[in-house]
Amino acid sequence: MIQKPTTAFADSKPHYEILDGLRGVAALLVVWYHIHEGFAFAGSVNGVGNGLITSFNHGYLAVDFFFILSGFVIGYAYDDRWGKGFGQREFYRRRLIRLHPMVVMGAFIGMVCFFIQGGTMWDGKEVPLSAVVLALFCAMFMIPALPGSSYEVRGNGEMFPLNGPAWSLFFEYIGNILYALFIHRLATRTLTWITVVLGVLLVAFTTFDVSGYDMLGVGWTLDGVNFFGGLLRMLFPYTLGMLLARRFKPMKIRGAFWWCALCLLLVFAVPYLKVDGPISLNGVFEAVCVVCVFPLLVCVGASDNLSGKRSTWLCRFLGRLSYPLYMIHYPIFYVFYAWLIKNHRYSLGASWGMVVVVMIVTLGTAVCVMKFYDEPVRHWLAKKWPARRSS
Repeated sequence: MIQKPTTAFADSKPHYEILDGLRGVAALLVVWYHIHEGFAFAGSVNGVGNGLITSFNHGYLAVDFFFILSGFVIGYAYDDRWGKGFGQREFYRRRLIRLHPMVVMGAFIGMVCFFIQGGTMWDGKEVPLSAVVLALFCAMFMIPALPGSSYEVRGNGEMFPLNGPAWSLFFEYIGNILYALFIHRLATRTLTWITVVLGVLLVAFTTFDVSGYDMLGVGWTLDGVNFFGGLLRMLFPYTLGMLLARRFKPMKIRGAFWWCALCLLLVFAVPYLKVDGPISLNGVFEAVCVVCVFPLLVCVGASDNLSGKRSTWLCRFLGRLSYPLYMIHYPIFYVFYAWLIKNHRYSLGASWGMVVVVMIVTLGTAVCVMKFYDEPVRHWLAKKWPARRSS
């Protein structure tokens, strides 16, 4: 049930092409979610509305889906390699080559877009050039900004103010380090118990609204319980994905990519579920998605084989595009958000022309970055930083 390789690195295992395609679908959906986030954010800055995203409300759950996919793929690709000439150095080498070129590019594009936006915080305060350069340096080396620090240049508390979504890469790196240090050594039974405990903690965190957000959208700042929430938000799906990779048994599924893509769309489009009381209905829904729905989608996606040139091409293309798109879209959207604020636009109907332009620019930039930067740089790094067998 394992599909043909889609990667250019000859010594890596074959990919599950449908999972690659679903990663691309999730990236597109999180981009669409951030369009709607812009309407709510612009309204809140201008004193219109309460900042609530009224449509496509759960798109940020794409990050949790990414974490499950990451755990599954890493567990599948590396669990059986340790102790066979494969060690921590080689694992870190591969992960840095895969992830860090786009961390650097996302930070650089973020700096450029910050100056295009006007070089000011959201409240209009001028930002010194030295603070922007420091923010760029810290972003390139994954050093998060404390809320209110001199290089927290947008003034809304983001870990990485030049490229907000980089927060998830910060936790992804933590997960990679923990996997290399000890998770890969764990017996499946031990990993199962750890995953169950983490799952219980995540369900309690969302159900009882520990963050006060009435949602799972935590981790993007170091304020309050966000670091704990972000760590939990990464660790549970990450270890769950690894556990699924160890216990995975294919099912007989046809059309898995299309059914799973439709399910992601429907889940993300569910409206905000507001209920006053000690239990967060919105949190319960999101916990069900992370604990039940997303793992099922991963298993279904890994069970089917692609048939047809179009489906194969689409999944491969979406898989290649997903990470560059995720890492460059938000800096462009900062400029879009500033336009919404300036022009008092708070809905899709009032700004659909600009939305079309922004989507074209974002997708075009992501494709160019993928073809002319990310893939060539990764191939160059793989040659310049060759693998070395561990003793």
